[in-house]
Amino acid sequence: MTFNPQFARIGEILVHEGIVTEEQVKEAMNKQPNFGLKMGETLRKLGYITEQDLLHALYLQLQYEVVQENELLELNPDIVKMIPEPFAVENRVIAIRKEGKTVYVAMTDPENIVIQDNLKKILGKNIKPVLIGESTLTDTLERYYKTIRTTSQVEDAVGSFEFVAMDEDENEITIDSSKEADAPVVKLVNLIITEAIKSNATDIHIEPLTKETRIRFRIDGALREVMSPPIGLHTGIVSLVKVMSKLNIAERRLPQDGHISLKTSIKSVDVRVSIVPTVTGEKVVLRLLDKGEFGFSLTTLGFLERDQEIFRKWLRRPYGITIVSGPTGSGKSTTLHAALKAIRDIETNIVTVEDPVEYRLDGITQIETNAKIDLTFARALRSVLRQDPDIILIGEIRDEETADIAIKFSLTGHLVFTTLHANDAASTITRMLDIGIPAYLVASSLNLVMAQRLVRLICSHCKADYTPNAVELRDAGITAEEAKKIKFKKGTGCVHCDNTGYSGRTGIFEMLEVTPEIRKLIFIGANQDEIKEAALRNSMLTLHQSGLEKMKQGMTTINEIIKFTVAEEL
Repeated sequence: MTFNPQFARIGEILVHEGIVTEEQVKEAMNKQPNFGLKMGETLRKLGYITEQDLLHALYLQLQYEVVQENELLELNPDIVKMIPEPFAVENRVIAIRKEGKTVYVAMTDPENIVIQDNLKKILGKNIKPVLIGESTLTDTLERYYKTIRTTSQVEDAVGSFEFVAMDEDENEITIDSSKEADAPVVKLVNLIITEAIKSNATDIHIEPLTKETRIRFRIDGALREVMSPPIGLHTGIVSLVKVMSKLNIAERRLPQDGHISLKTSIKSVDVRVSIVPTVTGEKVVLRLLDKGEFGFSLTTLGFLERDQEIFRKWLRRPYGITIVSGPTGSGKSTTLHAALKAIRDIETNIVTVEDPVEYRLDGITQIETNAKIDLTFARALRSVLRQDPDIILIGEIRDEETADIAIKFSLTGHLVFTTLHANDAASTITRMLDIGIPAYLVASSLNLVMAQRLVRLICSHCKADYTPNAVELRDAGITAEEAKKIKFKKGTGCVHCDNTGYSGRTGIFEMLEVTPEIRKLIFIGANQDEIKEAALRNSMLTLHQSGLEKMKQGMTTINEIIKFTVAEEL
């Protein structure tokens, strides 16, 4: 008898297509009541099928058109907003195109007649259902309705609400958009910050151009433009930020730095404010620091297995210094806080001195420096010694005095973690010497030097094979013969990753263990090349090699490796 999918169940179709086995369908049937989901979603939850597998089966069963990913990247917002956002989100639908008197609506359940009837009443047009996956719809709804909310009709989209800020002196500043004379500016600033928090942005750039103000968010390490309000609002935006951070509103010629603590409906964040004058006006950069519970662990940072073993080994040492180096935004603080989280216990007194305190950790004493009252790293650290610490984290070594105190801590039975700005592990050691620390002290105190970077992960929804060109291979230090053995991947761009091809980041690491050979080289004043050569003989993987390993595993792209690491000479 010929198999007809239109008269078959989803499980039967998936078995017939060779996507799942009958045993897996039986398992799903047994667990389906516990999940409260349909058979297809149950199989997906169990990891037996992907969203695309389910859509394929639904297409065979129901014969509805399946929406194409590339079409979702170029929807007309005017078509999308024909369906009010609350209705679209609640009923899992989105309008994708209009042809004459017919509106094509992507639906996760195109058989739902009630939703179709309601859509006809709302739109006053005929409805043509189109199949769409659940996660694809969620990301598409968020992308387009966010765009609609952040257009020139921002006042209508946001409405009236209260925005609460606290300055560095813990004085509360309440700005009610319904009472302020310049309500549109208040609402716009609220919207910018709220959308940044929703997007998990680390920084907000507010910069004046000739005819407009450009708002960009740094997401996964890269800046993305999110909106362009009229240039006429720029002065009001800057003034409001100054009010919230208690800066001088009248001063527009000099740089100013400030701090505010924001309470939103989503979460509370600390914000570091930097304002600099430019030829087109004042530029504002806001750095967002989450005040919530620290969510990272050593297993989620991206360590290769051997590197994680090395790092954990040095975490168990009773004294000495571990230094993590890299540029701003390379994840140094995240790594060290994950280390503290892994080793904290009731028997150990852990104290940190930071500027600022980026992550809050229960059970750990955290001190934030304050230049206004002369609470410097050095002054705070001298007091810390009287707090009976076992482990000390120094946010950053910036000068000889701080470095000297860190060295002395490590030589008197304390385990010290700190960060330093340097290009790689070997240059971190020479940087310590350049600061003014004697070679014999550096040699005797160092345990581990780790350089790190963050590279973007390829979006799992649009990952595809990729063939790099000769220039990319050359810049990455990969020969044509080596390239034949590598399966290169790249994200093509989709609604899940906002058409960037990337989603999330992972660390790449260079672990330089200070062995007796390395100590001897430091002691006699060897240069960084000699130290690096010795470390390589000791099986150290460079940042570039670590990055290549992630690329070979299909986690990141060749372009990310070129961007964040320097290829060794061929």
